[in-house]
Amino acid sequence: MKFTHLLGIGAVALSAVACTTNPITGRSSLQIANNSEILTMSAQEYKTTLSKSKIIKGTADAKRVVSVGSRIKSAAERYYQSIGRSADLTNYSWEFNLIQSNELNAWCMPGGKVAVYTGILPVTKNDNGLAVVMGHEVSHALAGHGNERISQAMVAQYGGSILGGTISNSQWAGIFEKVYPIGSQVALLKYGRNQESEADQMGLYLMSMAGYDPREAIPFWNRMESASSGARQPEFLSTHPNPETRISDINKNLPKALEYYKAAGGKI
Repeated sequence: MKFTHLLGIGAVALSAVACTTNPITGRSSLQIANNSEILTMSAQEYKTTLSKSKIIKGTADAKRVVSVGSRIKSAAERYYQSIGRSADLTNYSWEFNLIQSNELNAWCMPGGKVAVYTGILPVTKNDNGLAVVMGHEVSHALAGHGNERISQAMVAQYGGSILGGTISNSQWAGIFEKVYPIGSQVALLKYGRNQESEADQMGLYLMSMAGYDPREAIPFWNRMESASSGARQPEFLSTHPNPETRISDINKNLPKALEYYKAAGGKI
């Protein structure tokens, strides 16, 4: 059995046939991998990770994770519907789970498979802080960052030399696992800094659309930096922009975020 993937004959050709534009940030990216295959693999990996983890159910914190995640999901669906791109989310199958772990971490697989670790909850403090985290992680999925990273790995490995070529099961699995090595104890989704910055911006807007106060983003990120001060940097921050850049970008994007927040009924 073979998986068929669109690769390309060069940077120009690849850009011409597979450039995707984020409808919220306007950023364009190369996404040449097959989304249906990514979603299938993501669902399998998510299920495997949950089977090896202690899932917290029925507690106030677990309910908060589901509630905040559901509001952000609904806000995203409303926005995509308003711009005529509901089809982008057709194959999403959302899940929100709280995992028992001391790690300061959270992640979202392509297709809306979200995990929040209990270790990050003392840093989020409240629903607004949790919305910063979950908005950021959901944004990775919505922006197609998984496809982008897989596409980058495909081009790096195959040189963009095959257009409409085939990749074997093992080759495809190897590329996927390089981008999403989540079989280990800590789920580390490897994104680049441009993608992390975009997730900061998009997440800020999504939490605002969902009715959470975007002004809480700066205090949250400050708490994250303090929590990791003097210790090994948590995986959640491993490829993120430096603190000064992040705060500067948030301040730049805050006026627009506040417009979304006000439209959602928030008090300015």
